[in-house]
Amino acid sequence: MTSDPVRLGVAGLGRAFMLMVPTFDADARVKLTAAAAPRAESRAAFEEQYGGVAYPTVEDLCADPSVEAIYIATPHQMHVDHVLAAARAGKHILVEKPLAISMEDAETMVAAANAAGVHLIVGPSHSFDPPVDLAAQLIASGKFGQLRMIQALNYTDFLYRPRRPEELRTEEGGGVLFSQAIHQIDVVRRLAGGMGEKIYAMTGAWDPKRPTEGAFTALMNFEGGCVANLTYSGYAHFDSDIWMNDVGELGQRKLAGAYGDARRALMDLDPDDEARLKTTRTFGSGKTVDAEHNEHFGPVIALCDRADLKLTPDGVEVFGDTERGFIEATFGPAPRRTVNDALVTAVRQNKAPVQTGAWGLASLEVCHAILQSASTGQPVDLRQQCKTSEEEQTG
Repeated sequence: MTSDPVRLGVAGLGRAFMLMVPTFDADARVKLTAAAAPRAESRAAFEEQYGGVAYPTVEDLCADPSVEAIYIATPHQMHVDHVLAAARAGKHILVEKPLAISMEDAETMVAAANAAGVHLIVGPSHSFDPPVDLAAQLIASGKFGQLRMIQALNYTDFLYRPRRPEELRTEEGGGVLFSQAIHQIDVVRRLAGGMGEKIYAMTGAWDPKRPTEGAFTALMNFEGGCVANLTYSGYAHFDSDIWMNDVGELGQRKLAGAYGDARRALMDLDPDDEARLKTTRTFGSGKTVDAEHNEHFGPVIALCDRADLKLTPDGVEVFGDTERGFIEATFGPAPRRTVNDALVTAVRQNKAPVQTGAWGLASLEVCHAILQSASTGQPVDLRQQCKTSEEEQTG
């Protein structure tokens, strides 16, 4: 086993990559070697900052022999083509959530990675957050008895942040289901052991100018008897980060004076202007986020027989029978270090994380089940779920 840095290529230099930049920059275990992006400005910025080669196409990136693994941070609808190209080239793969838009594409991607003998990791997602990892370990240990119920809630202005037109079309992976619900589903599945059985849901598409699902609520039950309630709104005026000690999703301190900035920025913009505004958040144009805490995805409470566990950006609050305590979750030095942990361990030790391609497929199934249940008014059976690792299951 070599201790050399993993030589990573990056497909897509947009907002998703920007959110990973602080982690890559702070972690010597990963070396950004090459990239691919359609915008010449982003390619030039990458070459200037990292000294590697930036290609105009992902296929060119996959052909680079110096690249061991590829981080696919392109739009949702492009994931299938780019994962298949990376697998054909024998590269290990870290692909942004969701794994794909359709279940058929996701199944093809998992099969291709397996056939090529490469690791397929789906992330980052908030199931990588250190407080989630800590809570999952506490639950799996059995210290607090059986997990009975999970409440997960998030109120944001997601739908009123700058969007490209396809991000407002459900069939192209737009709306809150594929971009946001996938986080919440990943977190809840991680805590409950992964094996969802059935889900009943309702969705909301309430703004004709943003014609996609902007909210949902769902009831999901798991193998072993746990039931979870998941609620998300991207229409919100209330900001549930208030209940997370005014820490934002990305670990940044929320400023009271910034309230309403997202909606203000979109006032009087046509779709073309809005799409151009989004490009200001890409590499070479946008700014990275200064995180002071771990990331989170809104309030989550796990009810066990002998304690309730409340996840916070800094750790897990434990409310026991007679005592209340707090268990800290490590922060830093890289904000998303657990994503790099998974990547490096997979490439250097050939050990898969929880968030494999099969895991991403199972979470995607839940997204589609939410849409199906909301459409039919009936609960939907889940048939492609998978467990967390055996090590975590046994504590």
